[in-house]
Amino acid sequence: MWIVKIYELKLVFTFSCLSLKNSTCFNQSAMKSKIILIAACFLSPVFVFAQHHGAFKKYEYVQGTDTLPYRLLLPAFYDPSKQYPLIIFLHGAGERGNNNESQLNHGGRVFKNDSIMLNYPAIIVFPQCSRHSAWGTARLKKDSATKRLLITYPKDLPPRKDMELVMDLIPELETNYPIDKERLYVGGLSLGGIGTYELVYRMPDTFAAAFVMCGAGDTANAKKMKETSWWIFNGQKDSAIYVEHAIAMSDALKSAGASVKLTVYPEDGHNCWDDAFIEPGLFDWMFEKKLKVNEGP
Repeated sequence: MWIVKIYELKLVFTFSCLSLKNSTCFNQSAMKSKIILIAACFLSPVFVFAQHHGAFKKYEYVQGTDTLPYRLLLPAFYDPSKQYPLIIFLHGAGERGNNNESQLNHGGRVFKNDSIMLNYPAIIVFPQCSRHSAWGTARLKKDSATKRLLITYPKDLPPRKDMELVMDLIPELETNYPIDKERLYVGGLSLGGIGTYELVYRMPDTFAAAFVMCGAGDTANAKKMKETSWWIFNGQKDSAIYVEHAIAMSDALKSAGASVKLTVYPEDGHNCWDDAFIEPGLFDWMFEKKLKVNEGP
């Protein structure tokens, strides 16, 4: 890949020089200055990064007989002597499995975008939920009469195994990487949006900010999630996770004292994440959030 890129740069550089030389206002001093400028552009760190930045690396978190596949992306120009925010992203139902690939279908390219990586350096983790499981304990069932998806929240259930593995993975990541514990963020879409609410209430006082795209949560747990700042997204025309779920959680979190933003896209269906990921200010909003962490005595 690098050989091809160097060859391409050489061609562009050569044609640029020829263009300067054939110019009617050509002089050696001007050509020398312009050649230096062109070379500086090609050799700048930003240009090199744009051509060949890092990728999500494959990992597995193993606990006894259980395995959680996950992908991890380090910041651009990663420096282990610096601290970085950690972002956990939980995928939807269609990306479940154990191939350690599908979970990147929605959002993977967003976090790898050059402008995001350069302006919002963070450690990004995409875990993958097993095919016949879910991130949360919520029960989803379609009503036979109305065909609406009904969501109920059984009380006092332990976390599902995949959620438990994510919860155990976080301190493992904090041990292995220079993570700023005041800037842990989590987000998810659809099934992962449900999981985002559950992860925050099961790990209270951990996440500075959370964003939910077409998700649903148990309003009874709002008080456990009030220290986290929230941005909730939903499509008005969503026929899977109805907008009423977003409104109910927004109201409950506000009543509990949480900072909440609610964005409803009038023309969006279930895939509101297409608009949410490019919502102006999303990353600025998230990265400015900090949670005071009690380090103990």
